[in-house]
Amino acid sequence: MSTFTSTTRSLTATPEDRALKAKHAAMWASGSYPTVVDEVVHTLGGILVETIDVHAGQRVLDVAAGTGTSAIPSARRGAEVVATDLTPELLEVGRAAADAEGLALTWQTADAEALPYSDEAFDVVLSSIGVMFAPHHELAAAELIRVCRPGGTIGVLSWTPNGFIGQLFTTMKPFAPPPPPGASPAPLWGSVEHVRDLFGDRVEEFVARQQALVVDRFTSGAEFRDFMKANYGPTIAVYRFIADDAEKVAALDAEMAALGDRFLDGGVMPWEYLIVTAKRR
Repeated sequence: MSTFTSTTRSLTATPEDRALKAKHAAMWASGSYPTVVDEVVHTLGGILVETIDVHAGQRVLDVAAGTGTSAIPSARRGAEVVATDLTPELLEVGRAAADAEGLALTWQTADAEALPYSDEAFDVVLSSIGVMFAPHHELAAAELIRVCRPGGTIGVLSWTPNGFIGQLFTTMKPFAPPPPPGASPAPLWGSVEHVRDLFGDRVEEFVARQQALVVDRFTSGAEFRDFMKANYGPTIAVYRFIADDAEKVAALDAEMAALGDRFLDGGVMPWEYLIVTAKRR
């Protein structure tokens, strides 16, 4: 077992960390994240798979896979795919979709910071707007690298700090509970410098591409706000935290609607993201 594997295991085995991960799993099960996927972000997983050029015969691990938006396109290409997530309810949605297509994948509940796989087990390790939400970035990055074989590909797609979803988290932060000790903001995974530091000299052929998802689902900032309040776990969690303070709820309502209106142009919003690909040394 590699050094950073044993370190990861010890840091993720505490009762506090288990409680934190249970809280995260419940957050993503609240509302209806599959609705967010189906109506807004479903294309991102396929974009990541195309960027990596997953092909038949490869052993692929999708980390923090959610409903399998990268796992299922990888399986369509003939890869042998394992999809993991903290939230089993999301995996069940993905499993049903894969079964409907007659695709055979392995679906397993797992922590991105302590993956239950041996070193160098996969040809491709990827994550689309998933691993970025693991609270301890260094641990998650170490696990992505550990389970990838030398010469294999690691690919991560994340929202950027200055893009729309990064700004959504900035907007919600003053109303949210304080982050747990040692946790890093999720949109940092959308910073090239941050990901380069996380991977360090354990990878080569590091390539970063900044792109935007064109979202035409919303006609106003208020419609965007109400959609996220009903469906998106992180937004639901913040509103639950301030539910007893009507002034804070009203303030966050106004700020989220204003954010949406700032980014809307002719009925279209650009949601900026970063794709990073690299080869494990």
